[in-house]
Amino acid sequence: MTNTVTPEHITLDPTAQAQLFTDARTANTFTDEPVTDAHLRAIYDLAQYPPTAANTQPLRVLYIRPGDARDRLLTHMAEGNRAKTASAPVVAVLAADTDFHEHIPHVFPVRPQMRDGLAADPTGREAMARFNATLQIGYWLLAVRAAGLATGPMAGFDTAGVDREFFADTAWRSLLVVNLGRPGPDAWFPRLPRLDYDTVTRHA
Repeated sequence: MTNTVTPEHITLDPTAQAQLFTDARTANTFTDEPVTDAHLRAIYDLAQYPPTAANTQPLRVLYIRPGDARDRLLTHMAEGNRAKTASAPVVAVLAADTDFHEHIPHVFPVRPQMRDGLAADPTGREAMARFNATLQIGYWLLAVRAAGLATGPMAGFDTAGVDREFFADTAWRSLLVVNLGRPGPDAWFPRLPRLDYDTVTRHA
């Protein structure tokens, strides 16, 4: 893939550009090198800063290491995703908290009354939670790459089953399952084509 990014337009160091974007890939195998709790905390400490609507931050993360909880997760994964999910050092279930509004007086103190308005609109609140948590997932994936780790995002799982298994009696709703760790042998599929600028942009 040809990188058309030029230094005069992007101020981020080219090595960082490669790590975050142009060389980064979805990993399908992982080594057994552990991912520490310190790594996971550092990822969140970076991913928390980009914007969400009214600073609501509805993304929630459940980390699952090998063991009983991982075995239970595997029963809800699509068949093609089970082996790589079983072998990853850490798996993250990324979810939207549909009760995110309870934190509004803290995260958006300029309009604490938003909590009451959203409390009265559960349908709109869930849509807002899902949209903004999905936005945050993009930031989180880049933060994982910034930590020097590879990710394997997967939508191929039974969301209702995962919610029953791990989020019963909570307001969390699963959106994506992501394997993370150091890439193993033959981790990458060939790079697939990207759409070019003229295909995806218009000027008005």
